[in-house]
Amino acid sequence: MTSEGSPTPCVKETCVFLTEYGARLLAAGATCIRIEKNVSRMAHAYGMCAEMTVMPRHIHLTLTDIHSGDMITSTAAVRDTGANFAVNTGLSRLSWEIADGRIDFGEALRRYHDIITSNRQNPWGVLLLVSLANAAFCRLFGGDVYAMAITGMATLAGFRIRQLLLGRSVDIRLVFIICSFVSSVLGATGILFSIGSTPAIALGTSVLYLVPGIPFLNSFSDMLCRHYLCAFSRFADALVLTCCLSIGLCAGVWLMNANMF
Repeated sequence: MTSEGSPTPCVKETCVFLTEYGARLLAAGATCIRIEKNVSRMAHAYGMCAEMTVMPRHIHLTLTDIHSGDMITSTAAVRDTGANFAVNTGLSRLSWEIADGRIDFGEALRRYHDIITSNRQNPWGVLLLVSLANAAFCRLFGGDVYAMAITGMATLAGFRIRQLLLGRSVDIRLVFIICSFVSSVLGATGILFSIGSTPAIALGTSVLYLVPGIPFLNSFSDMLCRHYLCAFSRFADALVLTCCLSIGLCAGVWLMNANMF
């Protein structure tokens, strides 16, 4: 895709841009219906009609110029970047700026490149907030202050390992097994050393940060909108990750002889 474009782009460069846009939005964790609405909104702003097929690993788009009748089809692969709410929000905002006519095509390309390349998340801030949130979950399920401290510590270690391993492009399934194992081992220290009155809750909530809630929710949304292939794919991915989480948890419980089963 070219880095510059005219205010009224041709069908080819618009189709390539919108196809890559849809693939990035899908990789960022957007639902299929959001992708269709955003792409159709931008295509209409450029005087074109979009027919899109959203597949689990590819975006297939056919774009037709309403005035000239010119038609072109483009396909883009979905990169495994993981859910990213900042990218999701930024790309959705970009679609409205294009639809409202506030930016031309060249500026849209620059904004798109900036959104997908910039990292607006502070990894240390995310690490701290996730640890505090999981400790709050422990309290929500009835854990005492000792259980909350153990859960926060287990989450801190497990999530940091997750960040490091994903940064090295380690397979996500292996990452889930390793992180849930580490967190469950640390979470079981309350049972092992009889710390507090609710050590079992600390162990049970120490791996909650790994639950793949976004794929489960997106699969349900896609199913309601009749995107059955994506719905099944996302549900299968979430189920596999849940199984990996369970494997690591059971291994940690067995190693620490926590007698949970």
